[in-house]
Amino acid sequence: MPRLSISNQKSAITKSLLKWYRKNSRPLPWRKTHHPYRILVSEIMLQQTQVSRVELKYPEFLRRYPTFLALAHAHPADVIRAWSGMGYNNRALRLRQIAQRVVQDLNGKLPKDIDALQHLPGIGRYTANAIACFAFHQQTAVVDTNVRRVLSRLFPQQAQSMNEWDLAAWILPHGKAFDWNQALMELGGTYCTSSTPQCSLCPLHQYCRSAFKIKKSKKITPKNRQSIIPNRIYRGRVVSALRALDHRQSMDSQRLARIVKPDILLSEKKWFDRLLNGLEKDGLVEIHRRQKNFKVSLPQ
Repeated sequence: MPRLSISNQKSAITKSLLKWYRKNSRPLPWRKTHHPYRILVSEIMLQQTQVSRVELKYPEFLRRYPTFLALAHAHPADVIRAWSGMGYNNRALRLRQIAQRVVQDLNGKLPKDIDALQHLPGIGRYTANAIACFAFHQQTAVVDTNVRRVLSRLFPQQAQSMNEWDLAAWILPHGKAFDWNQALMELGGTYCTSSTPQCSLCPLHQYCRSAFKIKKSKKITPKNRQSIIPNRIYRGRVVSALRALDHRQSMDSQRLARIVKPDILLSEKKWFDRLLNGLEKDGLVEIHRRQKNFKVSLPQ
């Protein structure tokens, strides 16, 4: 690695990465728009979801709900159905809640202010900064898992002494926030990955203090995967089973339990009831308790 002053190193890194990004960036659809609604949809979709999966769902969802107004007026069950394949179904309802707030309280326009954005349901610091940058052209840093990883490897000393957001702001090139933030995420999502970084292909390896030093982590495969399946997986299975029903149809809770967990035991009934109650509290299902073996449906 060439011995450069920190100022020259920053300059070399930003120039090299931006040049690489211009030539090699994936043509993701949300990179071709600055429309606030479309940027919001993409950012909510990308939370804890693979880019390849969002690429498929994003245009389909926008065709069905092209505006804040269309989404705000949509039935919750229809939005949940439209979210099929994305996982973390409560994000669909939060997105609808945002649309309702925007339509009812904000004259149909998403706020530009980062603090105001964070007052909307489901929008934290990262999402607020991403919207401010990608939709409203603000020169602000964006820190997600990929950005955090890339910067900590490029600047390990600074990463130990600086807050991650301060570090991202420190390296942010003036007037180029959109391309720079996208470039960092692109690099972290392709070459500078967590467990198997491809340092030989990275455009920054000659400037990176961590290049070729990251040990590949071994994946641990549990002997009994069924015993450690998290509740969120079962929650997703419940919603998927109900999503397959025709509109306004419901399913017997016992049948639903067997679909969600085929080997379910009688002793697990209380666990399953708690699972359903949690989904009902989040607005993802509706429980019809008129009979002993109650029925469950998407919100009606």
